[in-house]
Amino acid sequence: MKKNLIFLGIETSCDETAASVVMQDSKGKAKILSNVVSSQIKIHKKFGGVVPDLASKAHADKIDIIIKQAIYKSKKSFKDIDGVAATAGPGLLVCLMVGMTAGKTIARFLDKPFFGINHLEGHALSAGITNDISYPYLLLLISGGHTQFLSVNKFGNYERIGTTIDDALGEAFDKVAKMLGANIPNGKIIEKMSLKGNPKKYLLPKPILHKSGCNLSFAGLKTAVMLQIKNVKNNKCKYDMAASFQETINEILRIKCSKAMDMFLDLQPKLKNKNFVVAGGVASNKSIRNNLIKLSRSKGFAIIFPPSKLCTDNAAMIAWAGIKHYQKKSKGNFNVESSARWPLDPKAPFMKGPGLKL
Repeated sequence: MKKNLIFLGIETSCDETAASVVMQDSKGKAKILSNVVSSQIKIHKKFGGVVPDLASKAHADKIDIIIKQAIYKSKKSFKDIDGVAATAGPGLLVCLMVGMTAGKTIARFLDKPFFGINHLEGHALSAGITNDISYPYLLLLISGGHTQFLSVNKFGNYERIGTTIDDALGEAFDKVAKMLGANIPNGKIIEKMSLKGNPKKYLLPKPILHKSGCNLSFAGLKTAVMLQIKNVKNNKCKYDMAASFQETINEILRIKCSKAMDMFLDLQPKLKNKNFVVAGGVASNKSIRNNLIKLSRSKGFAIIFPPSKLCTDNAAMIAWAGIKHYQKKSKGNFNVESSARWPLDPKAPFMKGPGLKL
C-alpha cells in the first residue's frame, strides 16, 4: 500500500450535501483534509420538515460546488485521489442517487475504485477517525432516523442487540421541538431550552423501560408531550417541558444503556477493553453526553464520542469507511445501487409495525 491513502467521500442521504477528503497515513492514522457540509435548513423551513423532491434538487444544484470546495480545501487534486466513496443508503432514495451518481462518475473518470457505503456504518466507524479503538466495542447509534445498540465485533461484522420499536431518538427530539414552537424540527433547540427549565416539573412516561431488553420506544413519550403541551401557556412552561423531556430521555438511556452493556459483556465474555462508542447526531447533546459518561464510569466502560462535527451527517465518515473497504476489498463495486433501507445487521428482525411481540 502507498504511504498515504486518500479518499473522497460524498454524503447526500437526507438534507445535507457534503464532501470530504480524508487521508490515512502509513501508520493507519486518519487525517481529515477537508470536510464541507451545505445545509438545506432554509429551503425546508417553511414546510416544517424535509421535502424529498426539494432536497434532491438542492443536492443536484450543490453537489459539484461542494466536491470542488472539498478538493480545493484539502490542498490536493483529483489525481491524488485513490478512491471514491458515497452514501448508498439508508436514506431518501432521490437524494442518495445524486451523491451516488456524482461519486461513480468521478471514480470512472479517474479510473479509481468506487464504494457505496452504508450510512450507519459510517457512523459506526466515525469515532475511529480521531481515536484508536480496538474491536469489539459496544455502539449506541442515536440519530434522526436510527436508534440502536450494536456489538461491533470487527469491521463489517455488526450484531444488533437492541433498537427502537417506533420513533428514532432524534426524531422524537425534533418533533417535540416543533411542538414547543420551533420553526423547523431541530432537536438542538430542546437542549438550549432545557438550560432555563425545571427537569422535574412534568412527569412523562418511559415506555418499555424494564422490559424487552435494551429495545427502546419513544412514540408514547412524544404523544404524552403533545397532550400536556395544551396546558403550556408561557415560555417558562415551555422551558420546563423541554427540560422534563430531556431528563426523561436521560433516565431511559441510563436504564437501557446499562442493560445493553450487560448484554454486550455476555456476548463478549473474554473482553479485555470495555469500549462504549456513542455516535449519531444526538450524541452531540451535552446533557446526554454527561449522563452517559457517568453511567460508563459506574459500569467500568471507556466511553468514546466522535467530535461533534462528525456526529451529524458528514462525508468524512463516508470517506473513512471507504478507506476501510478499500483495504479489505480493493476492487470496489460500481454496480452497487442506492437503497432506502439497509440494516447493518441483516439477520436482525424488523422491529416495527402491528403484531410486534416484546
